[in-house]
Amino acid sequence: MSDLRGMAEFREFTAQLWRYGTKHAYRAFFRFEAGKDLLTGALYHKRGKYARPFLHSGMMALIFFGVTLGPRFVQQSFAGESERIESVSAATSIGVSLDSTGIVTLESEKSWNQVSEYSVKEGDTLSSIAAKFGVSLDSVKWANPSINWQKVKPGVLVSVPPVTGVVYKVKPGDTVNSIAKKLQTEPQGIVDFPLNTFSDDETFALVAGQTLIVPDGVMRDETVSAPRLASVLTPDAGAVSATGSFAWPTFGKITQSFRWYHKGTDIANATGTSVVAADSGRVITAGWTNVGYGNHIIIDHENGYQTLYGHLSQISVVVGQKVARGSQIGLMGSTGRSTGPHLHFEIRVSSGNQDPLGYLK
Repeated sequence: MSDLRGMAEFREFTAQLWRYGTKHAYRAFFRFEAGKDLLTGALYHKRGKYARPFLHSGMMALIFFGVTLGPRFVQQSFAGESERIESVSAATSIGVSLDSTGIVTLESEKSWNQVSEYSVKEGDTLSSIAAKFGVSLDSVKWANPSINWQKVKPGVLVSVPPVTGVVYKVKPGDTVNSIAKKLQTEPQGIVDFPLNTFSDDETFALVAGQTLIVPDGVMRDETVSAPRLASVLTPDAGAVSATGSFAWPTFGKITQSFRWYHKGTDIANATGTSVVAADSGRVITAGWTNVGYGNHIIIDHENGYQTLYGHLSQISVVVGQKVARGSQIGLMGSTGRSTGPHLHFEIRVSSGNQDPLGYLK
């Protein structure tokens, strides 16, 4: 009997405990909901008031934790990396990089955006130095008029221009056009070279004493070792009818070819000379740009290639228009960053610009 009575009392106790817990849980829930409603209503009526303090507090907390905990996190996460970094720094400080396979890669001594100073080593010659920097022999000779190349010794410092041409110091009264004429090249090449600066970008004014790089420039008292590209004339574009290849977009004189800093080919002729589509496609750009092309057109040939036609005096097409290969799209001019009438022509693919002379037929 006592066992049955004990079980009954336990069940009664459990039931009372359940009722008590449920009652207080519901009461706490309703109080929470009421408080939440009051808080939500207050925030709604004052929405935006605390946004700035909240953001500022959040940023201060983020900065605090970053400053206090950041060094410890870096130390734990990158433990053991310092020795590897130091070894890499030691390798790169002498111009050599090492990878996991043990292959050694020597970095090029050539500087693409400045005149390099090279210390002559045992066995060096004018020819070997020019080949090492990828410029012509004459370019190195012109940049170092005081060096006797028959008797040059190790340790002598040699100035090497970044491209084949002349390093020229501007004299009072010099202009881009007069320098180009003096050095038998085109002024557009001087303007396009990224190292050259001007006191006025609109007129290309120069300051006496400044140094210019004159690509393809030739000292008048020297003999050119190879034919100049500027003497090559392009054929009439209308005479080419093959499909799937690029026709000449205009005719005239090639004044500047494709380079690492000049992404196309310049063809010069009189203002108003006809410019045609190098291949069939759809016009995706037609108008003015401030990046140097002036009035320009871009045609998407819908086969992975696009062509650009810059410095136009007149545009004869509109965006979205379909054009046939050889049809006129504009007239040659000198708009934008240009020193005289010419067409700047580019061939583009997804991987970058291509040398047009390798494609034109």
